[in-house]
Formats: sequence, structure tokens, C-alpha cells
Amino acid sequence: MRRHERPVRHPNAEVQGRVEAARRAREALVPDGTLMLVEPAASDRVEENLWEKGTHVLGAQAGEARLARVCRDAGFSRVRKATQTPFNLILEARP
Repeated sequence: MRRHERPVRHPNAEVQGRVEAARRAREALVPDGTLMLVEPAASDRVEENLWEKGTHVLGAQAGEARLARVCRDAGFSRVRKATQTPFNLILEARP
């Protein structure tokens, strides 16, 4: 994080915790380093996370857009989906 930037604060404690974790990872990286996130494959919309019968929900999962926002709020300037499997979403975040 640059000296003139103020940390982004989120009203949701869970989101804030993710931002703080990503910020610490950013601070630990070498200048041209890469953070790879491996997350359960989920949507940003809870209703899209219902399983076949609609009886199970992935819970407080985040999709690509929300995870990218967390990374950007933590100081990463480039975030992209590296790949996706039926079970995982893999994002690449760079300073």
C-alpha cells in the first residue's frame, strides 16, 4: 500500500478479514510477485450457489467479482481468473 492511500474498511467483518489477509499477503510479496487464490467454485449470487435439489447452499462463499474486489481493496492492481475446475476457482493477483 502506498503511503498516501488509506486502507479500505468494510462494514462486513468477514469481508474485512479477507481484505486484511490479502493485504498482508501483498505486503509479503516481492514487487513482481503473484498471489494465487484457490477458492471453492461459487457465484457472487447466493441463489446461484444452490445445489440440484435446492437443499444445500455453499454459504458465505464469494465468486470471481467479489474476490477480485477484495484483492483490489488489498492493494493488488491486476486480478484475473487463471483457471476454473468444476470445484475450484483459481485467481491470480499481482501488485
